[in-house]
Amino acid sequence: MKKTKVLTGITTTGTPHLGNYIGAIKPAIKASQSPDLDSFFFLADYHALIKTTDHNLIHQSTKEVAACWIALGLNTERAIFYRQSDIPEIPELSWLLSCVAAKGLMNRAHAYKNRVQNNLTNKEDSDYGITMGLFSYPILMAADILMFNATVIPVGRDQIQHVEMARDIAQRFNHLYGNLFDLPEAQIDENIKTLQGLDGKKMSKSYNNIIPIFLTEKKLKRHINKIKTNLLEPGETKDPKTSTVFQIWKSFATEEQTKEMEENYKNGIAWGEAKNLLFDLINSKLKEPRETYNQLLEKPNQIEEILSEGGKKARAKSQPFMKKIREAVGIKALRKS
Repeated sequence: MKKTKVLTGITTTGTPHLGNYIGAIKPAIKASQSPDLDSFFFLADYHALIKTTDHNLIHQSTKEVAACWIALGLNTERAIFYRQSDIPEIPELSWLLSCVAAKGLMNRAHAYKNRVQNNLTNKEDSDYGITMGLFSYPILMAADILMFNATVIPVGRDQIQHVEMARDIAQRFNHLYGNLFDLPEAQIDENIKTLQGLDGKKMSKSYNNIIPIFLTEKKLKRHINKIKTNLLEPGETKDPKTSTVFQIWKSFATEEQTKEMEENYKNGIAWGEAKNLLFDLINSKLKEPRETYNQLLEKPNQIEEILSEGGKKARAKSQPFMKKIREAVGIKALRKS
């Protein structure tokens, strides 16, 4: 029976936070345990170059993101965990795809359109600050997906368009050169939770309201104490539905723990006590992974070995497939068959 191929990319431009953990890392790791799936996880360091020119940030983030996923339980024996830049067939495929992708399709990419609109709003030239990396970003993403013929791509709603573009490009390529690529589908899990940040908005680096996953206990407690609450006093009934503290609690707690906290809110728990309980809960869940994470950061060679092994597994698939693709477009040895 043919297994379903699932592919997830993680951009290496920052330190993972609790919103990443609840919304992406935890469900992805759980799904990767399924024997019916071939799971591919990659560090998108080429994509990171579109977002920043800080080479130290990209290098450090690559190490932190890899250590984070490993520490949180990614089974690198079952799943293929690799660094995008270790697979030279990906940028090669990206070029071949760019030769059949319509420029008009790229013009419709949301990230590009938004940047153009911002420039026009600010009375700048429409192309100001726009690189070819940003413009052709969807083609590189298509290469990431099509290189391994992944058919299920778990994404947020803001990323659906990229999967649809990969599908369009694959169809065009197949029409010209034969059915080489399976057509990918975006997978939207309506049950995936969006975590609120310190200020009650969606937890995001762009809002500067995140709680990094592997803070020290002291810093974790300090961050949790910064969570915005209302002015209700101890003893006054509080509404869990409007509470960021409760929303984060619910994302980590069992059903029984959630019911207990709801009762505490009804009985007027003090905000300080609620935050202390939240700290204890999160810290208990992350204490062991934090130790593993810190050990990995101190032993980058161990991370490198895991990524290198994943790269070998990935290239065992990408190399023969790339040979087939080259031959399909006419790039092959000049000898009689």
